[in-house]
Amino acid sequence: MSSLSRPTALRGPALTFSGDPFRDGLDRTMVHEPDAIVAMQDGHITHFGPAARIAPLLPPGTEIRDFGKDALISAGFVDTHVHFPQTPMIASFGTQLLDWLERYTFPTELKFADRTYTRQVTRRFLQESLRNGITTSCVYCTVHAHSADILFEEAEALGLRLAAGKVLMDCNAPEALRDTAQSAYDDSLALIRKWHGRGRLLYAITPRFACTSSREQLAVAGALWREHPDCLMQTHIAETEAEVAWIKELFPERSSYLDVYDHYGLCRKRAVFGHGIWLGDDELQRLHEADAAIAHCPTSNFFLGSGMFDITRAIRADRPVRVGLGTDIGAGTSFSILQTLNEAYKAAQLNRHPLSAAHAYYLATRGSAAAMHLEDKVGSIAPGMEADLVVLDMRSTPLIAFRMDEARDFAEQLFIQMILGDDRAVQATYVAGRPAYAR
Repeated sequence: MSSLSRPTALRGPALTFSGDPFRDGLDRTMVHEPDAIVAMQDGHITHFGPAARIAPLLPPGTEIRDFGKDALISAGFVDTHVHFPQTPMIASFGTQLLDWLERYTFPTELKFADRTYTRQVTRRFLQESLRNGITTSCVYCTVHAHSADILFEEAEALGLRLAAGKVLMDCNAPEALRDTAQSAYDDSLALIRKWHGRGRLLYAITPRFACTSSREQLAVAGALWREHPDCLMQTHIAETEAEVAWIKELFPERSSYLDVYDHYGLCRKRAVFGHGIWLGDDELQRLHEADAAIAHCPTSNFFLGSGMFDITRAIRADRPVRVGLGTDIGAGTSFSILQTLNEAYKAAQLNRHPLSAAHAYYLATRGSAAAMHLEDKVGSIAPGMEADLVVLDMRSTPLIAFRMDEARDFAEQLFIQMILGDDRAVQATYVAGRPAYAR
């Protein structure tokens, strides 16, 4: 019997969500089991609940790994916006978005013409993701088609649930990083046919942003998505005020930044728009109507000085927009989802709407899965869900251990983790029921 088909189980405190606490409240959606068992077989969760109830239900010979009372078992983290080719340039000093692209991003991405270099960076990116408990990502590659091929190859070998796409970019970029409308269509179509729906892999049609795509290329991207509507589409929107102003110059005939994408058929279900800091109310209304999502990237937003995304405004009850969490490596400053939540909390504070730890953990798991329309597959712990899990050490550093002794309740314990925790808190990561990382 293969290790995949052998029943296994994890035991320890567990946290998951059965619905959206922003909409329905924590009392109805948060599931916290102080002593739980999560059982897995054939890549899926078979049992979940209090250990005393679940243990007698397990098949004979089920191996149970007990992580103890100081652990927390969660669904694997979901990263809805990340650039794997920017891993080598994380922590690059001193500019805001448009200059940063010219000074750091484009020179780095030119190196990905080299397949060997591409594979080296791909492996480092995936290792860092797993080391931080990230089991699903929505990933930007470079303009080179082989960058997506290599990422998919490496992700497939690990059994990951992952969406990705080669960047489409035919103007306002270095010549060596430009494709054309026709090559963008041809290369993307070949990648879709090869990878989309293969195992746990998904294709995301990926115009970098409207500033670097011609009208012809945006039209081609829209046509490709109409032909393959079960793909995702990812791009950037309204990250900085300067970018919004540039869009007005480039597309004076369109009423807003989102209207550029909408005009070319790029605003609908399974669209994930990165940042969205400077969107207008009419644009948020349109995202709600289209059932599209925003990827909130707080470490990047602060690092580049782009602004503070207001999640409360985005999820307003009368027209809620799906919102996921993104590390946005390499403008983002950490692969750690806990550190990303730390910055999300600060953004919420500056917008005068505090973000509770429980709501934040929903955002990093089921909420981000919902942003990618994958909440029926990943992002929560329940029988039938794919067995992607992360196990946190709730006492991962001396300071955290000291602080935990003063915590009054579980809510405070969670808050301590997201403010003080980082990659050291991740004890283990499981992908489709298999151990993929152990500290």
